[in-house]
Amino acid sequence: MSAVLVTGIALLGAPAGWAAVPVGRSLVPGHPGDAPRRSTLALAGVVVFGGLAATRGTDPALPALLLVAAVGLVLGVTDVTALRLPDPLVGVVALGGGLGLIAATAATGEPRRLAVAVGGAALSFVGYALLALLPRARLGFGDVKLAAALGLPLGWLGWPALRLGLFLPHVLAGVAVLVLLAAGRVRRDTPVPFGPALLGGAWLAAVLT
Repeated sequence: MSAVLVTGIALLGAPAGWAAVPVGRSLVPGHPGDAPRRSTLALAGVVVFGGLAATRGTDPALPALLLVAAVGLVLGVTDVTALRLPDPLVGVVALGGGLGLIAATAATGEPRRLAVAVGGAALSFVGYALLALLPRARLGFGDVKLAAALGLPLGWLGWPALRLGLFLPHVLAGVAVLVLLAAGRVRRDTPVPFGPALLGGAWLAAVLT
């Protein structure tokens, strides 16, 4: 959710003409002051890490969740400012999260949870890949890969967390777009980053289930 808030703040502060910027280009070129400020990111970090620590403090997978959250904040800002989810960062989420979950499996002796995590990643990939292939779909394959990477920790947390993590991004993205449309910051054909909604939905699913 905090990632979605960062998105909203950044887009609401962007110049009115940014909607014409094509995918892959900065949304706020030449206006570094329009990017999320350090204080905003610091607050988002406190909310994200504090929420995970408060709700998952006894879970052996907490280090993996915190790593995913830390890289996720960077990915959220990158997607807002450049409409990109760089593969190396998504790879860190997948590899770092996966290694952390392997360590958690060794600590708990519950290989079933790791199997569910892998199944969650596969299900997330297939589901979002199908959505991305739909006509007029606004999902990119960067979003698909990020969804798969987030499916690992969500699967570890269980099927309820995975279901919620797959559903909530669409709700968050819809609300964010409606707010931005009402504020006159975007048009109906404006490319809006979906990565922050994926990250925010995964975080909410982790702290609510």
